[in-house]
Amino acid sequence: MVEDDVQEQLVKIGAKMRKDYSDALRDINIHVGQDRALCQLWKEDGITQVQLSERISCEPPTVSNMVKKLEDYGLVQRSRDKHDARISRVYLTERGREIQAPVSEIWNKQQEKLLQGIQQDELFLVRRILQQMLQNLT
Repeated sequence: MVEDDVQEQLVKIGAKMRKDYSDALRDINIHVGQDRALCQLWKEDGITQVQLSERISCEPPTVSNMVKKLEDYGLVQRSRDKHDARISRVYLTERGREIQAPVSEIWNKQQEKLLQGIQQDELFLVRRILQQMLQNLT
């Protein structure tokens, strides 16, 4: 059935992209997922761990562990909110800001590789279909 083939192709694409992306990120000493957290901080530095968890769609304990690792790598630092000590905010370090360019380059290369040979009008259709698939699942 064509439906089974579509699902299988999506699984294969996801697995291959994750592996290639993971290999590339490993070269700059971060892991898949950590880049998504950093991306949110590049957009808005100093958000809370709860906000970070919501924005990258990860459970709070997972984000807590991720932030701890990023702290160990010297990419972020945590500090208590000035007005509410129960809230922990995450801030980029200088090193965390410097890694944005290499991560962006990796993202761009991955996307170029993925979309090679696909025409602009085809991309609009692919995007619409993928958005519908995501909506179907939510």
